[in-house]
Amino acid sequence: MSKIWKVYLSGEIHSDWREQIEQGVKDSNLPVELSGPVCIHEDSDRCGVAILGDEEKAFWMDHKGANLNAIRTRTLISEADLVVVRFGEKYKQWNAAFDAGFAAALGKPYITLHPEEHDHALKEVDAAAAAMARAPKQVVQALAYIIRGEMP
Repeated sequence: MSKIWKVYLSGEIHSDWREQIEQGVKDSNLPVELSGPVCIHEDSDRCGVAILGDEEKAFWMDHKGANLNAIRTRTLISEADLVVVRFGEKYKQWNAAFDAGFAAALGKPYITLHPEEHDHALKEVDAAAAAMARAPKQVVQALAYIIRGEMP
């Protein structure tokens, strides 16, 4: 039986980069199981109060949600063979930087995915990464190479 690679897709939730990677993995017939955070922004923000009860202060609402989301994130990153961390153009993804650091602390290889204009801001994150990509297609090509030794 072939190894099924577990790849966690971290970061930006406002574009279709995850779907592009998922389609590329499918089209390439790669033995990859993808996972990631809850990508419905409101659900991710409000899960704590929806499940554990309302809070008067936004800080405590965010705290409850962050703690529930962290259980998912930490578990899936811990189980992953590889983490892909996407930093998008529009928003600062502090959580993505945290995920990259968590992966690095666990000794998990990770690939960063971001536009050139973020190079300076992410220099330390990129320095610890196994690779840095500009497009989801490059991530799929990297997976094909890592898993099967296939060149594009």
